[in-house]
Parts: sequence; structure tokens; C-alpha cells
Amino acid sequence: MLKIRLARGGAKKRPYYSVVVADSHSPRDGRFIEKVGTYNPLLKKDDPQRITLKTERISEWLGKGAQPTDRVARFLSAQGLAKWTPGSNPKKGEPHAKAKERAEARAERAAQAAAAPEPAEEAPAEESPVEAAPDEASAEEAPAAAAEVAAAEAAQDEGGEAAAEG
Repeated sequence: MLKIRLARGGAKKRPYYSVVVADSHSPRDGRFIEKVGTYNPLLKKDDPQRITLKTERISEWLGKGAQPTDRVARFLSAQGLAKWTPGSNPKKGEPHAKAKERAEARAERAAQAAAAPEPAEEAPAEESPVEAAPDEASAEEAPAAAAEVAAAEAAQDEGGEAAAEG
């Protein structure tokens, strides 16, 4: 089967395509029968040199049964040589099976979190006055001990001045 398709040329990151008639089994940039046009995607869309086609030769190849690829059919429809209609793929944006499973699992977790009552924070039980007494005594001693340590450090920093006054 004959195809009218694009063969890539040009340098890396600088594409340039030739529109060729080739056997469908030959490689994309490999052997072809005839070069019938060029396509330079780097030029502006309204530039006349962006797409050049040999319309007489293309119409002959179409008469012999050559089938244009989708991209070439777009070019040919602009010239009035072939009819091109955009394809319809309604499943294109639909997620695949694994993504659907993840979404379902996420929805289940969200539903469980919404349905589960939030645990109320329990107020700490008040201690009896007998148990609180030793804690209060240690609490009173701790600030006093901290004050003594701070005073000793200050005395060392200032030399003997703080010790003489105190």
C-alpha cells in the first residue's frame, strides 16, 4: 500500500519535513518513491513557504490509490485535494483503570473520615489536694533553684562584684 506521508529531516531541535510517497512498510525516513512537497513547522502559519506541495503529482498518486496520513490529509484538504475530518475520540481524556482505582480509594477514605466521629479531647482529671501538695512544693523549689543558678552565673560573669554585694 502506498502512503503520502512526512519524512523528517533537519537538525536536532530544528525539524524540517519532506512530503513523500512511500511504501507503507518502508521506514519513516527511509526509502521513498517520490518527494512531492515540503513542510517547515518553524515558519509562521501564514508564511507561504511553510507548506509547499506539487499538487499535480499528488493528485496523480491519489488517483493511483495512495493514502495520505492524517497530518498530510490536513495539508491536502487546505489545498482542496483530499477530504479530511477530525477524528472523534470521546475516551481520550478518560482516566485508565489504575487511576480510577486510586480515585475510588481516595473517595472511600474521605467518606470514612467524614463518617467517623472526631474524638473529643478529654479534660485532665483534677488531682486530689493530698497528691497536689508534694508537686506544689517541688514547683516552688524549682524556680528558686533556677534563680540561684542564674545568680551564680551572673556573679561569675561580673567577676567578684555580684558576690561582694550579695
